[in-house]
Amino acid sequence: MVSDEVIRDILRQNEAMSPIVDSLSEDDDLFEKGLDSFGSVQLMLGLEEKFEVEFPDTLLNRRSFSTIRIIRETVTKLSMGAAA
Repeated sequence: MVSDEVIRDILRQNEAMSPIVDSLSEDDDLFEKGLDSFGSVQLMLGLEEKFEVEFPDTLLNRRSFSTIRIIRETVTKLSMGAAA
């Protein structure tokens, strides 16, 4: 199961996000809160490793990593074998 807490744990590995992770709502825009393109790649790699999924090219965009809710929904779909 894809939980917000696991996503937050992965976000904590990002230097810019680590101090604020616990204060984020599931709908806060992560890019507005400090996530950059390098951080989003780190996030994607962490999600792929943790949940044993692979993001297809169609999901390699800013929206896919914009909020905890969208990340959870996207990874859930990927883990069930249905690309968003």
